Amino acid sequence: MDKNTIIKQVSNILNTDKKDIENYVEIFEGKIIVIKYGGHAMGDKKLAHTFAEDVTILQKLGIKPVVIHGGGPQIGAMLEKLNIESSFINGLRITNEETVEIVEMVLSGSINKDIVNKIHSAGGLAIGLSGKDAKLILANKLKDKFKDPESNIEKFLDIGFVGKPEKVDSTIINIVTNKLMIPVIAPVGYGINGETYNINADTAAGAIASSLKAERILLLTDVEGVLDSEKKLIPSISVTQAESMINNKIITGGMIPKIETCLATVEAGVKAAVIIDGRSSHAILREIFTTSGSGTMIE
Repeated sequence: MDKNTIIKQVSNILNTDKKDIENYVEIFEGKIIVIKYGGHAMGDKKLAHTFAEDVTILQKLGIKPVVIHGGGPQIGAMLEKLNIESSFINGLRITNEETVEIVEMVLSGSINKDIVNKIHSAGGLAIGLSGKDAKLILANKLKDKFKDPESNIEKFLDIGFVGKPEKVDSTIINIVTNKLMIPVIAPVGYGINGETYNINADTAAGAIASSLKAERILLLTDVEGVLDSEKKLIPSISVTQAESMINNKIITGGMIPKIETCLATVEAGVKAAVIIDGRSSHAILREIFTTSGSGTMIE
């Protein structure tokens, strides 16, 4: 399918003028778009199909999508199937040596290859990787603080093989994208002594986008985007506004780490970070190829 036909296809999907699509293709052609894929968008069969279609369209239009995926529910289901107890503190899964083997098997194996296969079915060309391949993500053990419910004293908790990116070597990503393939990356990193670390997918995506100095990072979520005090969507906010909204408790709960990831990537040189609603069909195309976009942009 030639580029003109694909542009016409996007125009029909979005009900947008073909000339507008051509203008956006000119802006983004050759640029890297990092996409964190997870949540409802990954669990729903129809949305999984449109996701694969969207990233394939980006690739065929000369844009370079880089996909980092999560997989919490699938990991939980496998642990339950194997009768391995799983517990959380502050939203983080306590990951011992036995658990991290299952985490890697599910993330780097079944989930990763399923996404690659779906992209191939949509007509794209993808390759599955993890943060351990080609020394992509060097990770350190994450030491998280938590409040003891009895004493109310903050303590550091060892939650096992949960990591945070220390260094990203994006050489393999550049090789893959320059060969017109889509890298699909499982958020599993390696330690300095050969350990395997489970990394939060948002955090891994942010570190990779920062290393690549990507044009955009898109975080697919299960909400519309950032909402104001009246629960209305905010299309665009600055770094200063985002920080103020966290301090004033307008941005709360699970949205805080996503916003912090966005802030860190923008400060590292990524042009813009966007939180978009992964429950909405073709949200990625709408964000890239329309003026109104999809969700909340931080730049």
